[in-house]
Amino acid sequence: MKYLYLIILLFIGTAAYCGSGADTLRLSLQQVVEMAKQNSIAAKQATTVRETKYWEWRTFKSNYQPQLSLTGILPGYSKTYTQVLQPNGTILFQPIHNDNSSLQMDFSQTITATGGTVYGTTQMQRFYDFDRNNVLYNGVPYAIGYSQPLFQYNSLRWDKKIEPLKFNESKQVYIESQEQISYTVSGYFFDLLLAQVNLQIAETNYTNTKKILKIANVKFDLGKVSKNEILQLQLEQLNAQKAVGTAKRDMEIATLTLRSYTGVEGDDKISLELPGSSINMNVSADKVLAEAFENRSDAIAFIRRIAEAKRDVAKAKGQSGLVATLTANLGFSNSSPKILDVYKSPQNQQLLQLQFSIPVLDWGRSKSRVKTAQANQQFTEYAVEQDKQTFRQQIVTQVTLFNMMKDQLVFTAQADSIASEKYQIARERYVLGDLSITDLSIAFEENDRAKRDYVAALRDFWGAYYQLRYLSLYDFEKNQKITYK
Repeated sequence: MKYLYLIILLFIGTAAYCGSGADTLRLSLQQVVEMAKQNSIAAKQATTVRETKYWEWRTFKSNYQPQLSLTGILPGYSKTYTQVLQPNGTILFQPIHNDNSSLQMDFSQTITATGGTVYGTTQMQRFYDFDRNNVLYNGVPYAIGYSQPLFQYNSLRWDKKIEPLKFNESKQVYIESQEQISYTVSGYFFDLLLAQVNLQIAETNYTNTKKILKIANVKFDLGKVSKNEILQLQLEQLNAQKAVGTAKRDMEIATLTLRSYTGVEGDDKISLELPGSSINMNVSADKVLAEAFENRSDAIAFIRRIAEAKRDVAKAKGQSGLVATLTANLGFSNSSPKILDVYKSPQNQQLLQLQFSIPVLDWGRSKSRVKTAQANQQFTEYAVEQDKQTFRQQIVTQVTLFNMMKDQLVFTAQADSIASEKYQIARERYVLGDLSITDLSIAFEENDRAKRDYVAALRDFWGAYYQLRYLSLYDFEKNQKITYK
């Protein structure tokens, strides 16, 4: 009986509201949540962000795969005048008319552990002089090499630590966005539900007030009630009529808001079902904390932020002091008037090169860069620890709130049942002449307030429920982690 009267009001009010003959779309809270997850703009934005993060992840992984590229100049035609340095140091501008084309294929593979790169290349160049009808080929049949940075920051190794964290974090962010949609749309659901209940209450009160006023007029003619009571009832009737108009306006606004967020199209009337008042689940702070630190993106972000701070320190150190790159290359090259002769008896080509840079005087710039990075790392560690404490406190508070809302909902349902019964008795007593109009008005107001309080308690309970799911990414009804494809 705790919300039987509300169900009757919903039925009566919906019938009156939908009497125009339009179709009625009856929706439960769960149905509205699923519609929002599928059709809302927020859901589409979350899906787009997830796809973006996925392709960023694919781009990162490609950095560790072999790369093969083909470059060239085809054709390399040129007809112009160019300056030519003479043996005596003077310059003459000579005409040239040639085609200098080339093709080059390169292979490379990065080495994560060292940050170096193994590479190979093959290339062919064709030079044709139109003025002299002369052709010459120059090529490298093959060459292999290795380039190794020394005493430098290894971005490959650090990216391999951080990028998987960022990708896993993005996957959990997507799940959180879905749960955030559930929480948001539940608020819109109860906005409309309360507006519908208010309309049904207002229409019922208007009907009841008219009936009581008719009875009171009969009593007035018999001299059993005063003119003041008649005036009071007439005022109650006017107020009830105004309440109907206000409730209709509020319901239209709430309907438009819910329809816009969930992406519901068409002109069908929306009638919401009253959600259940209990969920078969037990929630403890320890369980929610454990699931939150395992599932939430914040928990992954705590690890990522510290890793990024350490990376910045390593980068600052790698850019300070001696910076060098060792390059070694071994291959064959040749030139010939005929293309096939380039590959016959090619000559060895070798390269060994060490490039280095040593700051001789930088006025403490390198040291300052390292100290700044180390200070930022320390600050990040403190900030992460503070965020962890706030995270824990938020969860503990939400668990306490949810358990309180469960108890509060029971009490509110009982109060609603009592107020409804009290109002029925008051109406009967007034008809029998055993109750004053003032006491009837008090019972009238208490009954309305109890029903609104019950809907508000339902809203608080389900809001706390979806907030708990959002904070833990765990379904406590099914006892399983929340996942989305």
